[in-house]
Amino acid sequence: MNEALFKAIKFGPDGLVAAIAQAHDTGEVLMAAFMNREAIEKTLATGEVHYFSRSRHALWRKGESSGQTQRLIELRLDCDGDALLLLVDQTGVACHTGRRSCFFRALKDGELKTITNVLVDPERLYGER
Repeated sequence: MNEALFKAIKFGPDGLVAAIAQAHDTGEVLMAAFMNREAIEKTLATGEVHYFSRSRHALWRKGESSGQTQRLIELRLDCDGDALLLLVDQTGVACHTGRRSCFFRALKDGELKTITNVLVDPERLYGER
């Protein structure tokens, strides 16, 4: 299944490939993560986006603990084969900080500034950490 895709992906030495999630309807870049072959296979089989956590060394489905899920609309591979673009239908916020996007800081006038507000209290999403 999808062997042409897997032959085209250049996984790193750790078996991972970078994945960028983008809202399919607005074009907003939501988050960056990593996927291994199993995460891609599960994503394609279920339509629910799965990633590989480098810190936990485990597969995880986006939203499994927060309910803030991603449904895959389209998977794209870049020209070098070393990055994926996932066009997704995002339910709720994408960032564990409670913001819509993980890209909520910008360099402005030489300073790193927060440019978006928290929409959902992270404790409400995940409980106490």
